[in-house]
Amino acid sequence: MWLLKWIALLLLAIPALMILSGRISLGQDYRTANRDSAGIAPDPAWTPEAVVQVYAARALNWRGVFGVHTWVATKPENAPEFTVHQLIGWRVLRNLPGVFSELGIADRKWFGNRPEIIAELRGPEASRAIAKILEAVASYPYADEYRLWPGPNSNTFTAYVARQVPELRLQLPVTAIGKDFPIHGMPIDHTPSGTGLQLSVYGLLGVLMAWEEGLEINLLGLSFGIDLKRPALKLPFIGRVGFPAHPAANSAE
Repeated sequence: MWLLKWIALLLLAIPALMILSGRISLGQDYRTANRDSAGIAPDPAWTPEAVVQVYAARALNWRGVFGVHTWVATKPENAPEFTVHQLIGWRVLRNLPGVFSELGIADRKWFGNRPEIIAELRGPEASRAIAKILEAVASYPYADEYRLWPGPNSNTFTAYVARQVPELRLQLPVTAIGKDFPIHGMPIDHTPSGTGLQLSVYGLLGVLMAWEEGLEINLLGLSFGIDLKRPALKLPFIGRVGFPAHPAANSAE
């Protein structure tokens, strides 16, 4: 019993420590928050090859304590700009399609929060993947639905796209709340990376095991896990502790 009390105390203390450390910024006004490029995406003017990148950034204000927002950026061969594909909750609240694609900055800061690349393809492999991504964006079954917890939300959308495009081998961070929400209520599915299987009950209780993701346990939408391929612990609120999941992306920063 005492162990459960210590775990509960730790889970309550972590968000406060993250705020005090400055890792999470509160009080951001979405109207004035920084939405500039983070400087990590390739310049389309100097990059003729096709590019696919998947990004994650801490969510706006208090939501960022718990998790990240994710999106997919594509640039076909010789295209002058990236197209950004994502699901936005406020659009659903305004009776607009939540999923939308627009020409824009691939690595734009998410209301002041710097993104990181969590998957990338280039060249012919990216060209083939883009066609599948566009099909997945068009077929996403919850385009007009949004629920912050346990889903479907922006991370459910990115996980769905990843499952249709296994070439991405996308390992979504454990802080991507909503990634485990089951499509059409199916309790068993491939993991987003396509390298394993997961069991999920409404995104609130589940387990997954895969070569890319490792082992993760989902309790009430919070995920705990361990990555053996790139040794690291995966913790709610904090994310990854150990070797980076995407060393090439991190070096680009």
